[in-house]
Amino acid sequence: MFERFLVGKTAIVTGSNSGIGLGVAQRLARAGADIVLNSFTDRPEDHDLAARLAADHGVVVRYIQADMSRGDECRALIDKAGGCDILVNNAGIQHVAPIPDFPVDKWDAIIAINLSSAFHTTAAALPQMRKAGWGRIVNIASAHGLTASPYKSAYVAAKHGIVGLTKVTGLETAREPITCNAVCPGYVLTPLVEAQIPDTMKEYGMTRDEVIQNVMLQRQPSKDFATIEQLGDTVVFLCSESAAQITGTTISVDGGWTAL
Repeated sequence: MFERFLVGKTAIVTGSNSGIGLGVAQRLARAGADIVLNSFTDRPEDHDLAARLAADHGVVVRYIQADMSRGDECRALIDKAGGCDILVNNAGIQHVAPIPDFPVDKWDAIIAINLSSAFHTTAAALPQMRKAGWGRIVNIASAHGLTASPYKSAYVAAKHGIVGLTKVTGLETAREPITCNAVCPGYVLTPLVEAQIPDTMKEYGMTRDEVIQNVMLQRQPSKDFATIEQLGDTVVFLCSESAAQITGTTISVDGGWTAL
């Protein structure tokens, strides 16, 4: 779909050793960008993953460990990368509970990882982008950045915050060759979601298709998952010259969820 128009650019993708983050990194690498993968672990398999991605796409790929719940480590990630043309803030966690029962430590962790990390990485990356004279920031938000669901107070608050941060960043860079946008996925068929299906089948006594259609995709009008590849290609598009005047806004990849 895209030519290798990102050759010579470095893309940092937080939370990218699996799922959406890895899918985005793969699509950016296919477009020619050098990649910095990231998560909170520092295992041989993390570095092996970087080596495989580099071999598959003929780009430079490094893995840099950083705990996205710590602002100093978020900023250090950007510094250690040595350059940041494209920043994809993807790291995130989830916890579900009613507000009176929501554990304070879970609230704090979700806000730190899902929202504050993007502030810290953006603050560290913008000077590098300004020095280079070009930059793209893509925040992976959620349909829950535009709407809400019960029992997800911290996640919804964080994702709404990401959308707000995206708008402010877009305004602060509006007269520069730097853009900032948020991608808002609905349900995406990641390995984590796939792993939840058998347990949900047992819990509700449903078939696989019934779980997908009536439980997981209940609020997604298309009744079909978004794919990791579709999200990756959306990010790549936002890095293209065609998207140079798209900034400070959201792009929903949610099968019509937020149209309801």
